Amino acid sequence: MLHTQTGTPYYASPEVWQDKPYDQKSDIWSLGCVIYEMVAKKPPFKSNSMKELYKKVIQAKYSPIKIDPKIPYEIYQIIKLILNPNPKVRPSCNTLLN
Repeated sequence: MLHTQTGTPYYASPEVWQDKPYDQKSDIWSLGCVIYEMVAKKPPFKSNSMKELYKKVIQAKYSPIKIDPKIPYEIYQIIKLILNPNPKVRPSCNTLLN
């Protein structure tokens, strides 16, 4: 488990924001943020202040993405699974690949 805060705040997991130990599930969260942004064309968590951004991330409050029929529905389901504030519930890399 790591404790150092690194990376872009918009993609940092709730456990990183809360200065809790984190592992590879934190990277899965960041991947979810990137996938969300690729589909929605905007980051899932955006704010005018770090305090507000903190609240949004730890509660996983992001805007729903408008469904695009060109994008497989499974992508939307994966985003929802990955952007779970509880790292124990987040899928592992192997689970995602399967």
